[in-house]
Amino acid sequence: MDKFIEKAAALTEALPYIQQFRGETVVVKLGGSIMESEEGYSRIMQDIAFMECIGMCPVVVHGGGKAISRSMKEANIAPNFVHGLRVTDDAAIHVVEKVLNREVNPHLVEIIQQYHGKARGIHGEDILHVEKMVGSDPVTNEELDWGYVGRVTSVDTEPINAYVKSEIVPVITPLGKGPGGHLYNINADDAATAIAVALKARKLVFLTDVPGLLLDPEDKTSIISSLHLGEVDELIDRGVISGGMLPKINGMVGAVKSGIKKAHIIDSSMPHSLLLELFTSEGVGTEITE
Repeated sequence: MDKFIEKAAALTEALPYIQQFRGETVVVKLGGSIMESEEGYSRIMQDIAFMECIGMCPVVVHGGGKAISRSMKEANIAPNFVHGLRVTDDAAIHVVEKVLNREVNPHLVEIIQQYHGKARGIHGEDILHVEKMVGSDPVTNEELDWGYVGRVTSVDTEPINAYVKSEIVPVITPLGKGPGGHLYNINADDAATAIAVALKARKLVFLTDVPGLLLDPEDKTSIISSLHLGEVDELIDRGVISGGMLPKINGMVGAVKSGIKKAHIIDSSMPHSLLLELFTSEGVGTEITE
């Protein structure tokens, strides 16, 4: 009997959050090592199907880094990264497009449908307009060239909203159309942030390989559950926010400054971490608020 009471308690705890988020748009970015685990990303797609079923409006943006690397290896294209971003030349962009649009994306859509959710893929280049990413090395000041890697300049939200209004989950690839109509690769975190801002989403959620922002990287229990914008700079100066976490936090900060009420980082490997973060009082990751 106790286990049934616990299940009922979990449902009643979730009730106010379900009521609060009904009809609200939540952009979920999926990537990292979880993409290598069929069981792992299937659980996440089940969470997405649940969110849609109870009246939320989830929008999924996904990467596919390791699958891309494997396909590039098969095509004898050597991987090349500059400051954490994949250099994408003519040969590489064709591999990226094939893996994202024709392999990973339809598979994720299929999994949501297996959980009796409605989902459709959107190729990013049909809705994301980009400019070529440029930059310089912070030490040498040398100009950096990533090839066909773009920064989002605008988002056509009409196709996304059309799916959402039809209670269909849009599943979007991080690709864009750039100068000359050429296809460009986009960092999936940046694509998700741009889409969330354009949609005026209620929440932006990054599913990552870590439990959240840790005060001590060596101690997974030292998670910072909630963070205000005004605290971020100090944590960067102290080195608490660094490395691969820095662009994610910067993206979250930019999203919140642009009107997103909350941005979250949660551990994709924890079963149903997405639901636990959204529908419990404690949550399981790190949230940034204004």
